[in-house]
This record gives sequence, C-alpha cells and structure tokens, in this order.
Amino acid sequence: MSTAAPRSAGQDHLWSVDEHLEDILATVRPLEPIELQLLDAQGCVLVDEVTVPLSLPPFDNSSMDGYAVRVADVAGASEEFPAVLEVVGDVAAGQAELLHVGPGQAARIMTGAPLPPGAEAVVPVEWTDGGLGEGPATGMRASSLAPEGAAGQVQVFRPAEARAHVRARGSDVKSGDRALAAGTVLGPPQIALLAAIGRGTVRVRPRPRVVVLSTGSELVQPDESLGSGQIYDSNSFALTAAARDAGAIAYRVGAVADDAETLRTTVEDQLVRADLMVTTGGVSVGAYDVVKEALSHVGDEDEAGSGIDFRKLAMQPGKPQGFGSIGPDHTPLLALPGNPVSSYVSFELFVRPAIRTLMGLEDVHRPRTRATLSGDRTLTSPKGRRQFLRGSYADGAVTPVGGAGSHLVAALALADALIVVPEDVESVEPGSEVEVVLLG
Repeated sequence: MSTAAPRSAGQDHLWSVDEHLEDILATVRPLEPIELQLLDAQGCVLVDEVTVPLSLPPFDNSSMDGYAVRVADVAGASEEFPAVLEVVGDVAAGQAELLHVGPGQAARIMTGAPLPPGAEAVVPVEWTDGGLGEGPATGMRASSLAPEGAAGQVQVFRPAEARAHVRARGSDVKSGDRALAAGTVLGPPQIALLAAIGRGTVRVRPRPRVVVLSTGSELVQPDESLGSGQIYDSNSFALTAAARDAGAIAYRVGAVADDAETLRTTVEDQLVRADLMVTTGGVSVGAYDVVKEALSHVGDEDEAGSGIDFRKLAMQPGKPQGFGSIGPDHTPLLALPGNPVSSYVSFELFVRPAIRTLMGLEDVHRPRTRATLSGDRTLTSPKGRRQFLRGSYADGAVTPVGGAGSHLVAALALADALIVVPEDVESVEPGSEVEVVLLG
C-alpha cells in the first residue's frame, strides 16, 4: 500500500473541507487483498463475488420433530378417528442410510433429518400420540431412554398436505446463485453463509491497522493523579474507539510529551504496525505545537513523495489540520487538532473516510439527511467557515447539544449528529431546514 504526496499550497491558503477531504481520498489506496480463515475475516471487505457451489439445504429435510408419512395414509385423520400407522424406525439428522416409508407406515423423524423415500409430508409429534396410545403428545422421548419408540404404532390426529413441514432442497439458495457480492462487509450472518456453503477461507481486504497517538506534556492517563495544570488524556481513547467503530484494528499509544525528537522517534517506532497513523494535538501555531515541528520536514529524509502538509481549513471546529505520509512505505498520517471536539469532528470528516477507503469500501461517508432545527435559540456561525455543531437527531428534527466551544466533551457525549452550517450562512433560525451528519 502506498500513497501519493498531498497537494501543497501557500502558507496562507485557506483550504475548504471538501478540498482537504478530496486530497485525502485521492492519495489513500485500498489495502492489498489477502486470503483469511473465516473467523479472521470478520469485519473485512469481500474482494470477489462468492457463488453457491451446492444448494442449501442440500436435501429435502424435516422442519419439525414428528413423523414422516404418506399423504393418503393420514387423509381425514382426527382425534375421534385417528390414522394408525406402523412405525418403521427413526430418521435422525446426519443419518446416512434412509428408511423407506410404504403404505400404512411412518418413520419417526427429527428436525433437520432427510425426508425418507416414500414419505410426502411430516406431521409434528404434537399431532400424534407419540406412540404412547394416549392423547396428543407434547414431545418425543429420548431415543436412548426409550428405544421402543422407533417401533410399534403411532396414532395421527390430523391430516397433512403434501410437503407439509418439509424444507425443500435449494429453498434457501440454489447451486450457482450469488451468495455474497464483492464489497460486502463480513459480519456473523455472512460468515455463517460462507461456512454453510463449505468455504473455509475467503479473499478479503484486511482491516486497516490504525495507530492513535496524542501529544501534550499536560496529559495524564486515567486512574493517575492529576498535578497542577494537568488534564486527563481523552482524545487517544476517543479516536481509538472511533477507529475501531469505523472497522479498523486500532492501537492506542497514549500521550507523548511536547518534545519534537521524542514524538518523531515514537512515530517512527509505530510505523511497523500501522497502515494509518493519527495524531492529535500540536498542529496549531503555538510555541509548543510539536507535531508541526517534528513532522513538517519529515519528507526531507524519506523517499520522494513523503511529507506532511499542515493546513488551515475553513471550518469550525478543526481549523488546523495535517495530512501526508511518513516512512519508507509512505504510511498515511493525519494530524488532528488537540481540542476534544475538534479532534472528534475531524476524525468523522477525514479519518473515518480514509479508514473506509483502506478497507476497500465504496461508500466511505457517514449518512446525511435534512432535518428541522429544534430549540429556542438562533444558531450563529462565523462567515466563511463551515461549522459543525453537535446535535441530537430524532424523527426528522435535530436539537443542538451544548455550545460551539471545542472543549465541551460532556456535550459531545450526548450528541448523535452534527449540524452543518454552510460557509455562506451566518445564522440559522429555529424551524429552518439544515443538513445533518448522522453519527450513530
């Protein structure tokens, strides 16, 4: 997997959200396909169409525990005048040799067992006396405890139509049918289908390995004591969880102190397990914004085409962004702002589509819809910036959650949508229709 270098522009160029995203998606390439065992392929994207080599089910089988019978032998049966049939034996699931059901006969049959030759239908055991000579049975006795149940007579109290309680061969899928289309994400039902048609391995694009790294000497790990001026590192947890939610295998490195050499060494050490790297913090214009200091000229020492371009975007939150590639394999790296809301919004807009592109998916974006703005206050937005406000969406309406501050983590935890205010709109009144990005 390789990436091309991102486009560069003048230092004062203000990139649009669409330009930045387009640049990312134009340079990130899907991972190369590999053959994986079924359980290892969970969450991966199928590369090739899969056709069915054999019909499912592969034979006519019973959908009930009961008795395999001929239709004519139970016609007109009732509790007052039951049909009395000779039981010729048991048919169990997986049984190789099948009994033959002739006139006046029945075979005790279990769910999933092949319909024996001569039989035309299955009557549930509850429609019979279960061979006990009494009223309707409630179930069958275990064969090991009552082997005599496979012989003798059974009374049938209801008639059955042809093919009653019989699963027909190929009623699920037929040989030659398409089982799964290329591009399918393999979840438990898809893996079940592959196993059912005899596939033990499958060719997929692997789940991307994403390394998440936060920066800041003020950051402390949860469960540790806070010192003066310190805060807990939440970004690395949020972004690692978000990467996993997007379909990646994500590794959280944690916080790196504000030292350019330490950061660069850490990034280089992590390349061995990364298909994509994500940093948060240190991309603005402060004296301690070490991501820019450490990575701005990384391409000078790597192969041609590497390098991180740091940009200003016409958006709020998330104005400072970085994107490019690093290392001999040109591993893509997205550098996000350090404010919690800015980093999460940036992830949803830029990192999630990059992960989905690496997976080989065609639709890489969160769903969007139009909604009516609820609430009692006018939304304001800076001119020339595309603003993304947190919101709660339900039944075609969206309600703002929290304010516009990029540090408001509690409000972010209550949001399941982003309200999009375009660059040319400075205020939105309640009752107006707005665009909404659905997060859940």
